This record gives sequence, structure tokens and C-alpha cells, in this order.
Amino acid sequence: MTFNYLRVDIKDWIATVTINRPEKNNAMNPDSWAELGEAIKQLNAADDVRVIVITGAGEKAFVAGADIQWLHERKPLDIYGLAVQDVLQSVFRSYKPVIAAVNGYALGGGCELALACDIRLASDNAKMGQTEIKLGILPAGGGTQQLTKIVGLAKAKELILTGDIVDAAEAKALGLVNHVYPQEELMDRVYEFAQKIASRPPVAVRMAKIALNESATADLASGLALEKSLQAYLFSTADKQEGTKAFLEKRKPNFTGE
Repeated sequence: MTFNYLRVDIKDWIATVTINRPEKNNAMNPDSWAELGEAIKQLNAADDVRVIVITGAGEKAFVAGADIQWLHERKPLDIYGLAVQDVLQSVFRSYKPVIAAVNGYALGGGCELALACDIRLASDNAKMGQTEIKLGILPAGGGTQQLTKIVGLAKAKELILTGDIVDAAEAKALGLVNHVYPQEELMDRVYEFAQKIASRPPVAVRMAKIALNESATADLASGLALEKSLQAYLFSTADKQEGTKAFLEKRKPNFTGE
């Protein structure tokens, strides 16, 4: 995969997508958003990928927001052209788990990108915030919805209405990130985490993610019905047979995604 604003590396079932605009603190422009959407699409179709990691180039920023010049020039109906929200929904709905390796500033659209990922692992120098209010706009890449589900309505209102930025320790306390590591250890720990998920049966991981995503909006009865139907499907898979057989035989399972 060749892109102008992204680097994509695949190794040991893990695809690492690096937002590569370090001279702009990895701020996203229309082309980089479009490329991210295409990368997610291609990686979901790739047989040699089970987990996707998203990070930023350099040691200063994950994604420091959107390109401000681009925002300044956007017109009202532009929001219905290249919709950042649609790209971030493709991350949220990705068949394969997506891990954000937050290696610095994750502001505005960068914070929304991290929120769209399934798991967020941060370096101790990370800083996160929905700072759009300071520009006279609101987080329209899903931020008003995703942040509320993660930190609760009152805290989401505080962060979005003030535009305040939180450090890695506070982000972890709020549940914005799952774990915080020393900066120099971040990517090693991210890959270790990703490899753990990649070792699990891919179809079961996919089905579990579907059920978990729907739990945020489905009523209990609908959620339980979905859970039951997904489990019924998993009972038909070769990986279920392999997992249970390996357990009974006291050996490591070999999951093939079938």
C-alpha cells in the first residue's frame, strides 16, 4: 500500500498505519483523511492482517487536529463532501480491532480518531482534548457522541465546552486511554498488546467487536438477541472446534480464521 500522507507496515498479523505529516504535527488534511479511509478498507480485506495499529510520525504528536487552513476555507456544504465523520466511522466499524498508539498530542480530530479506535494506549507525554470550540466549531467527527459514551455526559460537556486538554495520567483516570507507558516503551508495549489480540481466533474477535459496538446503543433485549445469534454462528466455525479441542488436549490452539 502506497500513500502520500500515511505509512503502512505489515508484520506478524499486525498492520501499523502511521500518519506521516510530522512537519504539521500530523494534522489531517482532506487527502490524509481520504487515505486513512482507504487504508482501513484495504486492511480489512487483507488476509495477512488481524489487528490494525494507528499512530503518528515522530515523538511529538499522534494527530494534532485538522489542518487549520483547510478548516478556515471550508464552506457549510463541504461537510457533506469529504466527511471526517464517515472516515472515523469506518475506523469504529472496522472488522478488525484498531489500537491507537497515542504518542503525543491528540487534539480535535486527532482525539476523535483515538476515540474511534477500540483500544487506546498512550505514552506518558500524551495530551488529549476536543479543542474545536476554540475555533468556533464543535467536534463533528463523532466527538460529541463517542466522548460522552466513554467519560460520561457531564465530563464530556466540560471537555468540549471548555476545549481543555488533559495529560496522559488524567486521560487514563477518565477512561480515555486504557494504559499509559513511558514514551520510549510505547510501541513495544503496543505491539505486545496487539500480538495478544492477533493470537485469538479472528472470527470470534470480529463477532465480539460487533456485539460490543452495538451494546452502546441497543436495548438489552436486542443486545442479548444479537449476542446469541453471533454465538450460534461461532459454534459452526473451525476455530471453535480447534479452541475447545486444544483446551481438552492441553496444547496451544492454531486458529486459522475459519
